[in-house]
Amino acid sequence: MCGRYTLKSRADVVAGVFGVPVPPTLPERFNIAPSQQVLAIREQPGSHKRELVAFKWGLIPFWADDPEIGIRTINARSETAATKPAFRASFRSRRCLIVADGFYEWQARDGKKQPYSIRLKSGEPFGMGGLWDRWDKQGDARETCTILTCDANEPMRVIHDRMPVVIPPESFEIWLDPAVNDVDRLSRLLRPFHSDEMTAYPVSTLVNNVKNDSPKLVDSLPPPEKQARLFSLD
Repeated sequence: MCGRYTLKSRADVVAGVFGVPVPPTLPERFNIAPSQQVLAIREQPGSHKRELVAFKWGLIPFWADDPEIGIRTINARSETAATKPAFRASFRSRRCLIVADGFYEWQARDGKKQPYSIRLKSGEPFGMGGLWDRWDKQGDARETCTILTCDANEPMRVIHDRMPVVIPPESFEIWLDPAVNDVDRLSRLLRPFHSDEMTAYPVSTLVNNVKNDSPKLVDSLPPPEKQARLFSLD
């Protein structure tokens, strides 16, 4: 799954990677969590222009009676999202990119869970495959999203068996275009990202508390004698 991530990149860097106007402000965030507002890219309806938008993390399907369903829909399995009632309509025409530059995952170890920070070796921001929807009941309108997950790539499996889908830049146009609704074509994009472009390292359990949000969360722990990075930075 994907339950926490970071976005600390400069606004101009985000704009350059995703081809959107530079946002006026982009505060550093080191512990983005479900139910919070998150930054995403979608294609403006009726045009091929991309826009930066804020969604609440936890998708509420347009047909839902109770918005609390969003608590259970922070992630969508890429293998079944096209057919699950909560996600299938969004999969066909309301796709987005969740902007991140790292995510956390927890490795079970000796009865405890050790958090790891995972990012691209380049340090650049990337787009996690997402779906969004608009829920509007009795004048209470909300736009929400979910993050797609897939099987972990081979080296990441020692941490966890799932990871967020990372859409490569060359596939942004297809993924964001609401006119593309070929499930097979879209599903081919939902695969584990190249492991040789990623790095992971252990971090403090401070990340376990959503109230903590500081650069300390992404500091690498001093490794024990035989603890090395799981992915090389070289």
